[in-house]
Amino acid sequence: MNIRVRNAENFEFTPENLEWVEGQLAKYPKDRAQSAVMPLLTRAQEQNNGWVSRAVMEYVADFLGMPYIRVQEVATFYSMYNLKPVGRHVIEVCTTTPCWLRGSDDVVAACKAELGIEFGETTGDGEFTLLEVECAGACVNAPVIAYRKEYYEDLDAASTRKFIRAIKSGGQLASGPQNGRHKSAALSGPTTLKEFCAVAGGQD
Repeated sequence: MNIRVRNAENFEFTPENLEWVEGQLAKYPKDRAQSAVMPLLTRAQEQNNGWVSRAVMEYVADFLGMPYIRVQEVATFYSMYNLKPVGRHVIEVCTTTPCWLRGSDDVVAACKAELGIEFGETTGDGEFTLLEVECAGACVNAPVIAYRKEYYEDLDAASTRKFIRAIKSGGQLASGPQNGRHKSAALSGPTTLKEFCAVAGGQD
């Protein structure tokens, strides 16, 4: 098993990321550099194997000339920042009311069965972390999983298992609805503007 080694004691941006950061800071007035705290934290998290350590927060605070507590307030408020080590594959399952009404319990059960872990845990090989998140903002396509900045939508137990098994085998399913529908259109097809859809060659 190849478990990634994480260094939580020291952190600094790579030369490539420093160049990226300078580009971000150029978007803000010089006396408003602290406004870049979120993109810098996000970039630092990506560099730091997917999580924000104390060393990361202290580095970003020093970099932007702001109190450490202010950076910590941001990192602990937004769920997109992970405050402990995570696996190489982070699977985020939305369980807010619309997803729950559409069957997120089945999605959660499938994830736990396939991965053998509970919410907030990481598999022993360091490959998968399973997280519960609040509203993903894609309620019309509930239930939803977020994975690598993409949404996997209209899930059920079977499609969730297929999604996870694809990752395990080194692949990845196409993002978006997993039940065959087009984007957020009705699964049964168009109900209005049918002549327009026919002329346009489909739905959009």
